[in-house]
Amino acid sequence: MADLSARLAARVREASEQRQPLRLAGSGSKAFLSDAAHGEPLELRGHEGIVSYQPRELVVRARAGTRLADLEALLAGNRQMLAFEPPAFGADATLGGAIACGLSGPRRPYVGAARDFVLGAQLIDGRGQRLRFGGEVMKNVAGYDVSRLMVGAFGSLGVLLDVSLKVLPRPQQETTLVLEHALTDALARMNRLASRALPLSAASWHAGVMRLRLSGAAEAVASAAREIGGERQADGEAYWQALREQRLEFFDPARLGGARLWRLSLPPTRPPLDLEGDCLLDWGGAQRWLISELTPEVVRRAAAEAGGHATCFRGPAPEDGRFHPLTPAMRRLHQRLKQVFDPRAILNPGLPCRTP
Repeated sequence: MADLSARLAARVREASEQRQPLRLAGSGSKAFLSDAAHGEPLELRGHEGIVSYQPRELVVRARAGTRLADLEALLAGNRQMLAFEPPAFGADATLGGAIACGLSGPRRPYVGAARDFVLGAQLIDGRGQRLRFGGEVMKNVAGYDVSRLMVGAFGSLGVLLDVSLKVLPRPQQETTLVLEHALTDALARMNRLASRALPLSAASWHAGVMRLRLSGAAEAVASAAREIGGERQADGEAYWQALREQRLEFFDPARLGGARLWRLSLPPTRPPLDLEGDCLLDWGGAQRWLISELTPEVVRRAAAEAGGHATCFRGPAPEDGRFHPLTPAMRRLHQRLKQVFDPRAILNPGLPCRTP
């Protein structure tokens, strides 16, 4: 375990006084999403270790540089898990990177997103001050939970030092069902099933094949599986892990060529978008991956008209950045947040403040 809080705070204070931009550097597993950031690297990987873990209270607190793999191994020893299934995209991925990027895995629509599991956080703001928000208990608090602003902010509001998270017990049993459906039929069925009291914990579709994961008590899973039908996939756990980590053939970088991989966040009930390219559905249709050579303007317009937004996840970054442009009102709000937490704009300059 290594606590580098004092050293990191001193470095940020020095940078603030000199108005020197800092680029927050973790394992680099998600650097493709923050390739617009610039500045002197601020190395965060050495700041690691489990600060506290209370299995009975379902709460863990860990430093931001702690490897996700180490944290998940600790939880697995007590049959517990990070229920939002954060993608790692690398063996050395850290907890801080997972929270800063705000990414969640296939279980997200059924248990909640990363921000829903953050109980508290300690951070260094752009002045070099150490601040703590939230706590380590699962109870309501008065006012807005500022710690959750750090989820998806890409380090533009502060340097995360440690995070307190709610964890959940691992399901007693999990089963993956495979069914054949056209895209429109798959969306309709996913939404029907999601509206019922079934132990559904993941739903995906690609190339005419829909997969559903059931998680919970053995009897409940068996009953739901009989009702839904379909074939059982023997390596179901491996499939969802590959989807979460983008190791499926669909995500093979060799397939991109000059195309882009888009992450479309849409209402799950929206019918398929009329966009040229290959599409994979996750989150029961709320997250749709699109490989297309269409221009960013076309993809973003279609997503916005459908009530969502589009992020260029991989491939050439659009001229105005990977993220969907903000509305004027949202941009003003983000700028005000940035001014409060980082008045001299030294933390990850080049990246927008984009909390979910």
